[in-house]
Amino acid sequence: MITVLVVLFHVMGLTSSIHAVMSTRTSQGAIAWAVCLNTFPYLAVPAYWVFGRSKFEGYVVARRNTDVLNEQIERAAIETVARYRVPDADRAEAASAAEGLADMPVLGGNQVELLIDGDATFKSILRGIDEAKEYVLVQFYIVHDDGLGRALKDHLLAKATQGVRVYFLYDEIGSHDLPNSYRKELRDAGVEVNEFNTRKGRRNRFQLNFRNHRKIVVTDGREAWIGGHNVGDEYLGKDPKFGHWRDTHVRIEGPAVLKAQISFMEDWYWATETLPKLNWTAQSASDGSDARVLIIPTGPADELETCNLMFVHAINSAKERIWIASPYFVPEHSVIVALQLAGLRGVDVRILIPDKPDHLLVYLAAYSYFDDAGQTGAKFYRYQDGFLHEKAMLIDDQVATIGTANFDNRSFRLNFEITAAITDPTFVTQVEHMFEDDFKRSRLMEEGEYNRKPWYFRLGVRLARLTAPIQ
Repeated sequence: MITVLVVLFHVMGLTSSIHAVMSTRTSQGAIAWAVCLNTFPYLAVPAYWVFGRSKFEGYVVARRNTDVLNEQIERAAIETVARYRVPDADRAEAASAAEGLADMPVLGGNQVELLIDGDATFKSILRGIDEAKEYVLVQFYIVHDDGLGRALKDHLLAKATQGVRVYFLYDEIGSHDLPNSYRKELRDAGVEVNEFNTRKGRRNRFQLNFRNHRKIVVTDGREAWIGGHNVGDEYLGKDPKFGHWRDTHVRIEGPAVLKAQISFMEDWYWATETLPKLNWTAQSASDGSDARVLIIPTGPADELETCNLMFVHAINSAKERIWIASPYFVPEHSVIVALQLAGLRGVDVRILIPDKPDHLLVYLAAYSYFDDAGQTGAKFYRYQDGFLHEKAMLIDDQVATIGTANFDNRSFRLNFEITAAITDPTFVTQVEHMFEDDFKRSRLMEEGEYNRKPWYFRLGVRLARLTAPIQ
């Protein structure tokens, strides 16, 4: 019996390694999996089928099965936003290639509002929910049943009792502790509640390594909120361990909202195999604003590595500065090369990361990239006033991005993410001031800081870097 099991595992290791070579997106990952699967199949085979997949096949199939419906909806959306499309000559360079990644043009006619930290963000979101007339779309990675979670629930219940349709989508892994009673209360009031369910389908039952990390709220197809906040008291700075929680969201009103709605619709269809009836008529901002906005959903069901390409393109397009804020900095080699080239071009490269870790492996692995990027002038700032969780970027004086994607392999390849790229002088200036305030609350890392660490710390850093593909 033992002999049969040994032979079986080695056969499975061989066949799995062939699958890894054929499907893993990077040569380094393919080699690592192939070696492990053939050398240690007893551990590597189950690990590969849980963590090794980098393509969300089930979602791809679901998207293909609804091509007709989705094409009709997206075609209608694109037609209705056509008059808001920004002419090629007026587009910022950083947005050019990103249009192809988004499958939607850069759109004018939007109003944008920068929302710094949790109080401002959720005050705006709850106000928007209260003012909704037709429907509310809510999607978060993490939802807690605490003070903020119950406040969100109460506002959604109030809208449902008024006859407003409410759709509530959450990631079952991120929201693993959300109690049944929370969901039941919403459902009993008529709210449609569903988990994203990455493991749906027979082929996907061990598909544990993907996450829907998007945070989206849309009301009536008119307003959308996108950014780094999840739903929990810690996002209001009430966690005694982390204290001040530094995060950023953006509110968008105008035609660009329809792309956020398309993103929600595709996720909702994967989870429920239904398509809610939504408003697909674009309208310009009520105050006459003309911010140019491109919303870019990215994820493991995309044909290209859209998230990685988005960041590499942004860095390569920078001429004067590229400022990046991310809680997790464990980037692809291509991103490091882009940052090095930016430094050699004389671009002001600044990377803002937390000084207080919430994931030890990610914290350690990040150190191994500092010297690589810092060799050509990149400056690293470690935020000290609580925990930094924002995902923001500033490219020259032209484009600012606010979204959900981190600078790590998980966001590049394994998570469903969404980013808003905004060209608007007032908004860009606000983001610039936000970064400057954050830099004042940070310490600039010194050259050679990593090399002065004890040998066991540096060993931990190197070992942590080996786990980067599955962090």
